Amino acid sequence: MPKLRVHNISVSLDGYAAGPNQDLDNPMGVGAMPIHDWVFATRAGQAMMGGDGSGIEPTLDDDFITAGVAGIGATIMGRNMFGPIRGSWGDDQWKGWWGPNPPYHHDTYVLTHHPRSSIVMEGGTTFHFVTDGIEAALQRAFESADGEDVRLGGGTSAIQQYLRAGLVDEMHVAIAPILLGSGERLFDNLGAAVDGYTCSQVATTGAAAHVRLTKT
Repeated sequence: MPKLRVHNISVSLDGYAAGPNQDLDNPMGVGAMPIHDWVFATRAGQAMMGGDGSGIEPTLDDDFITAGVAGIGATIMGRNMFGPIRGSWGDDQWKGWWGPNPPYHHDTYVLTHHPRSSIVMEGGTTFHFVTDGIEAALQRAFESADGEDVRLGGGTSAIQQYLRAGLVDEMHVAIAPILLGSGERLFDNLGAAVDGYTCSQVATTGAAAHVRLTKT
Protein backbone atom coordinates (compact mmCIF):
# COMPACT_ATOMS: atom_id res chain seq x y z
CA MET A 1 0.00 0.00 0.00
CA PRO A 2 1.44 3.44 -0.91
CA LYS A 3 2.76 5.54 1.96
CA LEU A 4 3.10 9.18 2.90
CA ARG A 5 6.79 9.69 3.71
CA VAL A 6 8.80 12.55 5.17
CA HIS A 7 12.49 12.51 4.21
CA ASN A 8 15.63 14.55 4.79
CA ILE A 9 13.96 17.03 7.14
CA SER A 10 16.81 18.78 8.91
CA VAL A 11 16.56 20.11 12.46
CA SER A 12 19.01 21.76 14.82
CA LEU A 13 20.12 20.22 18.11
CA ASP A 14 17.43 22.29 19.82
CA GLY A 15 14.77 20.99 17.45
CA TYR A 16 14.24 23.85 15.01
CA ALA A 17 13.48 22.99 11.38
CA ALA A 18 13.33 26.64 10.31
CA GLY A 19 14.54 29.96 11.62
CA PRO A 20 12.43 33.10 12.16
CA ASN A 21 11.54 35.75 9.58
CA GLN A 22 11.55 33.89 6.28
CA ASP A 23 12.07 36.19 3.30
CA LEU A 24 13.73 36.24 -0.12
CA ASP A 25 17.19 36.46 1.45
CA ASN A 26 16.45 33.80 4.07
CA PRO A 27 14.43 30.96 2.48
CA MET A 28 14.73 28.82 5.62
CA GLY A 29 14.41 31.72 8.03
CA VAL A 30 17.23 33.72 9.56
CA GLY A 31 20.23 31.60 10.50
CA ALA A 32 18.76 28.23 9.52
CA MET A 33 20.58 27.41 6.28
CA PRO A 34 23.48 25.61 8.07
CA ILE A 35 21.16 22.85 9.28
CA HIS A 36 21.23 21.70 5.63
CA ASP A 37 25.01 21.76 5.25
CA TRP A 38 25.07 17.95 5.38
CA VAL A 39 22.99 17.92 2.17
CA PHE A 40 25.09 20.48 0.30
CA ALA A 41 28.26 18.53 1.09
CA THR A 42 27.11 15.32 -0.62
CA ARG A 43 27.31 14.08 -4.19
CA ALA A 44 23.57 13.33 -4.19
CA GLY A 45 22.72 16.75 -2.79
CA GLN A 46 24.79 18.57 -5.40
CA ALA A 47 23.21 16.55 -8.20
CA MET A 48 19.71 17.21 -6.84
CA MET A 49 20.39 20.96 -7.01
CA GLY A 50 21.73 20.77 -10.56
CA GLY A 51 25.40 20.86 -9.62
CA ASP A 52 28.27 18.51 -10.39
CA GLY A 53 29.04 16.36 -7.39
CA SER A 54 31.11 13.81 -9.28
CA GLY A 55 34.27 14.74 -7.39
CA ILE A 56 32.67 14.10 -3.99
CA GLU A 57 33.12 10.68 -2.38
CA PRO A 58 29.73 9.08 -1.55
CA THR A 59 28.90 8.76 2.13
CA LEU A 60 26.10 7.47 4.35
CA ASP A 61 24.54 10.93 4.03
CA ASP A 62 24.22 10.26 0.29
CA ASP A 63 22.38 7.03 1.04
CA PHE A 64 19.71 8.86 3.02
CA ILE A 65 19.22 11.47 0.30
CA THR A 66 18.89 8.76 -2.34
CA ALA A 67 16.42 6.79 -0.21
CA GLY A 68 14.33 9.93 0.15
CA VAL A 69 13.50 10.05 -3.55
CA ALA A 70 13.29 6.32 -4.25
CA GLY A 71 9.76 5.14 -5.03
CA ILE A 72 8.24 8.64 -4.83
CA GLY A 73 5.60 9.52 -7.41
CA ALA A 74 4.28 12.86 -6.12
CA THR A 75 5.13 15.52 -3.52
CA ILE A 76 3.12 17.68 -1.11
CA MET A 77 4.45 20.87 0.44
CA GLY A 78 3.17 23.77 2.46
CA ARG A 79 2.90 27.25 1.03
CA ASN A 80 5.81 28.51 3.13
CA MET A 81 8.08 25.92 1.54
CA PHE A 82 7.00 27.08 -1.91
CA GLY A 83 7.88 30.70 -1.21
CA PRO A 84 7.73 33.78 1.06
CA ILE A 85 4.59 35.33 -0.49
CA ARG A 86 1.65 35.70 1.88
CA GLY A 87 -2.00 36.37 1.11
CA SER A 88 -3.20 36.40 -2.50
CA TRP A 89 -0.75 35.37 -5.20
CA GLY A 90 -0.70 38.81 -6.79
CA ASP A 91 0.81 38.80 -10.28
CA ASP A 92 1.59 35.06 -10.13
CA GLN A 93 5.23 35.66 -11.08
CA TRP A 94 6.60 33.64 -8.16
CA LYS A 95 7.18 30.04 -9.26
CA GLY A 96 9.19 28.67 -6.33
CA TRP A 97 12.77 28.84 -5.08
CA TRP A 98 14.17 26.33 -7.55
CA GLY A 99 14.32 28.08 -10.91
CA PRO A 100 12.79 26.78 -14.16
CA ASN A 101 13.65 23.12 -13.49
CA PRO A 102 12.68 22.20 -9.89
CA PRO A 103 14.10 18.98 -8.39
CA TYR A 104 10.75 17.15 -8.13
CA HIS A 105 10.04 15.96 -11.70
CA HIS A 106 6.46 14.95 -10.94
CA ASP A 107 3.17 16.47 -9.77
CA THR A 108 3.72 18.60 -6.67
CA TYR A 109 0.83 19.84 -4.52
CA VAL A 110 1.11 23.12 -2.62
CA LEU A 111 -1.23 23.69 0.34
CA THR A 112 -2.76 27.16 0.28
CA HIS A 113 -5.90 29.13 1.14
CA HIS A 114 -5.68 31.15 -2.09
CA PRO A 115 -6.56 29.67 -5.50
CA ARG A 116 -3.98 29.65 -8.26
CA SER A 117 -3.74 27.88 -11.61
CA SER A 118 -1.30 25.00 -11.96
CA ILE A 119 2.21 25.83 -13.18
CA VAL A 120 3.98 23.49 -15.62
CA MET A 121 7.76 23.66 -15.14
CA GLU A 122 10.70 22.09 -16.94
CA GLY A 123 11.75 18.54 -16.14
CA GLY A 124 8.28 17.14 -15.46
CA THR A 125 7.36 19.17 -12.38
CA THR A 126 3.87 20.65 -12.26
CA PHE A 127 2.84 22.68 -9.23
CA HIS A 128 -0.83 22.32 -8.27
CA PHE A 129 -2.36 24.61 -5.64
CA VAL A 130 -4.79 22.89 -3.27
CA THR A 131 -7.28 24.99 -1.30
CA ASP A 132 -9.53 22.26 0.17
CA GLY A 133 -7.27 20.81 2.85
CA ILE A 134 -4.58 18.28 3.58
CA GLU A 135 -6.72 15.19 2.96
CA ALA A 136 -7.73 16.44 -0.50
CA ALA A 137 -4.09 17.17 -1.34
CA LEU A 138 -3.08 13.68 -0.22
CA GLN A 139 -5.81 12.01 -2.25
CA ARG A 140 -4.79 13.89 -5.38
CA ALA A 141 -1.13 13.12 -4.75
CA PHE A 142 -1.79 9.39 -4.36
CA GLU A 143 -3.74 9.44 -7.60
CA SER A 144 -0.86 11.17 -9.38
CA ALA A 145 1.71 8.83 -7.85
CA ASP A 146 -0.03 5.86 -9.51
CA GLY A 147 0.93 3.27 -6.92
CA GLU A 148 4.17 4.86 -5.73
CA ASP A 149 4.63 6.66 -2.41
CA VAL A 150 4.01 10.36 -1.78
CA ARG A 151 6.64 12.55 -0.18
CA LEU A 152 5.71 15.31 2.26
CA GLY A 153 8.44 17.86 1.70
CA GLY A 154 7.64 20.36 4.46
CA GLY A 155 7.68 22.90 5.89
CA THR A 156 7.15 22.56 9.59
CA SER A 157 3.48 23.53 9.69
CA ALA A 158 2.53 21.16 6.88
CA ILE A 159 4.29 18.22 8.53
CA GLN A 160 2.62 18.97 11.86
CA GLN A 161 -0.81 19.08 10.22
CA TYR A 162 -0.33 15.66 8.66
CA LEU A 163 1.09 14.23 11.90
CA ARG A 164 -1.91 15.48 13.88
CA ALA A 165 -4.19 13.83 11.34
CA GLY A 166 -2.31 10.52 11.70
CA LEU A 167 -1.45 10.42 8.00
CA VAL A 168 2.37 10.20 8.02
CA ASP A 169 3.64 6.63 7.66
CA GLU A 170 7.36 7.21 8.15
CA MET A 171 9.85 10.01 8.74
CA HIS A 172 13.56 10.58 8.30
CA VAL A 173 14.90 13.45 10.41
CA ALA A 174 18.50 14.63 10.12
CA ILE A 175 19.81 16.34 13.26
CA ALA A 176 22.51 18.88 12.48
CA PRO A 177 25.17 19.67 15.13
CA ILE A 178 24.23 23.33 15.57
CA LEU A 179 21.93 25.40 17.81
CA LEU A 180 19.46 27.91 16.38
CA GLY A 181 17.76 29.25 19.50
CA SER A 182 14.54 30.33 17.77
CA GLY A 183 12.28 29.60 14.84
CA GLU A 184 9.89 26.70 14.22
CA ARG A 185 10.37 23.44 16.11
CA LEU A 186 9.36 20.33 14.19
CA PHE A 187 7.77 18.42 17.08
CA ASP A 188 6.18 21.26 19.06
CA ASN A 189 2.57 20.99 20.28
CA LEU A 190 1.87 17.57 18.79
CA GLY A 191 0.66 15.84 21.97
CA ALA A 192 -0.49 12.27 21.36
CA ALA A 193 0.07 12.60 17.60
CA VAL A 194 3.59 11.20 18.00
CA ASP A 195 2.61 8.27 20.24
CA GLY A 196 2.25 5.84 17.36
CA TYR A 197 5.81 6.14 16.08
CA THR A 198 8.88 4.11 16.95
CA CYS A 199 12.52 4.77 16.17
CA SER A 200 13.46 2.15 13.57
CA GLN A 201 16.95 3.43 12.69
CA VAL A 202 19.65 5.70 14.06
CA ALA A 203 22.84 6.39 12.11
CA THR A 204 25.46 9.09 12.59
CA THR A 205 28.01 10.70 10.32
CA GLY A 206 30.37 13.59 10.79
CA ALA A 207 27.68 15.93 9.47
CA ALA A 208 24.37 14.74 10.97
CA ALA A 209 22.57 12.16 13.08
CA HIS A 210 19.90 10.41 11.02
CA VAL A 211 16.77 9.15 12.77
CA ARG A 212 14.08 7.12 11.04
CA LEU A 213 10.61 6.99 12.65
CA THR A 214 8.04 4.43 11.58
CA LYS A 215 4.32 4.38 12.31
CA THR A 216 3.33 1.23 14.19
